[in-house]
Amino acid sequence: MTLRRAFQAAALLAATAVMVTACGAQQDGGETPKQVTMNEQQAMDRAEEIVHQAVEGMSLDPTLERTGPETVGPCIARDDHGPDDRLQVTLFYKLTGVPGSEAKSLVLQARDAWLKRGYKYNSSDKEDMSGPFPWVSMRTEPDDFWMEGITGVLDRAKGEGLATLKVRSPCFLPPGKSSGSTAADPAALEEPQVGDPARHRALGHSSRVYDALRVGSAPTQPGEGLSVVRDEFGTSVHHAWSTEPLPEDVRVRALVRAQAYFQRAGWIVRHVPTREGTPVVVARYPEEGTIAQVAASTTGAVRVAVTTPANGPASAGV
Repeated sequence: MTLRRAFQAAALLAATAVMVTACGAQQDGGETPKQVTMNEQQAMDRAEEIVHQAVEGMSLDPTLERTGPETVGPCIARDDHGPDDRLQVTLFYKLTGVPGSEAKSLVLQARDAWLKRGYKYNSSDKEDMSGPFPWVSMRTEPDDFWMEGITGVLDRAKGEGLATLKVRSPCFLPPGKSSGSTAADPAALEEPQVGDPARHRALGHSSRVYDALRVGSAPTQPGEGLSVVRDEFGTSVHHAWSTEPLPEDVRVRALVRAQAYFQRAGWIVRHVPTREGTPVVVARYPEEGTIAQVAASTTGAVRVAVTTPANGPASAGV
């Protein structure tokens, strides 16, 4: 079945380190969203500080090499009904200049340094942390930055990897915008051409996720639809859509079906807990570099976002 209702992309996901945050999410036990008053420079400075806190005092002296997508991008989680034109700072640093056999140690040392600062776990999966290629997800309090220590695999047999640190800020309004702004201007979105292979792939993946969820889609929301994102690293097509609000048991079963589909289809899958307890499944299709996110929303809906590079193979039919 082809999904006929196309919704605007709500997520620009990293192509190398796959993780989702609940930026600007609701306060525990309340209905009022957090009000983040920082600006871009303040978010950047704080993110840099968190990175340097992780590497100060490490047993080795790695070189910090910035990598990943553009530093400032759209807020990727908007389940709190906050303004849709908010921005977010994301920093990726590879820790280079050290033996690949030390990558595990560097990630664990980053975790320990953040714990000493009083930062909290987002995920404390013992299996993730005890293996040869550990991964940790944490957050700061009270300013709610989210960070990860990731061990990328270089040589699995030899246990060699590459340590990467990632920090993402809360969402904040761009200069000149007030908190009363609630929706993006649909006219500002660039619609991909009908014959664009990336558009074809994004809709194809969305259609198969739709089939896997087995629930109805919601009416089109303002600012939703297909869009093209261009940055210094290239061009991507994004497609996001939402289901109708669902009872909790139906929503849980839908997420389980989505995860099972990704695993059967050869996607690399991670189930990510969030601070609010709403589950998120993030998957990467290695052959294309396509990223898919299936997330339970605080509204009761399930939100789906697919991001595919424009120069990927035209292998996903609608």
